[in-house]
Amino acid sequence: MTEIQIDQELDIRGEVCPFTFVKSKLALESMDSAKVLRIITDYEPATDNVPRSMQAEGHEVISIADNNDGEWTIVVRKK
Repeated sequence: MTEIQIDQELDIRGEVCPFTFVKSKLALESMDSAKVLRIITDYEPATDNVPRSMQAEGHEVISIADNNDGEWTIVVRKK
């Protein structure tokens, strides 16, 4: 499997919805098309809400991973 190159990382630990999505969306808006954003969160509902919102906007959710330490990583490719 090919390693995904991460172009930007966004640490939103400590944030709750809807700010998790708002900050993720703003980060993607500043990126070029086809670039990859890694989002780190410690708010479990964001693992459902952020990917769903990103897909609704047409972005590709590459992965959602439980880091087994109370944090999750969401990787998204900008459309």
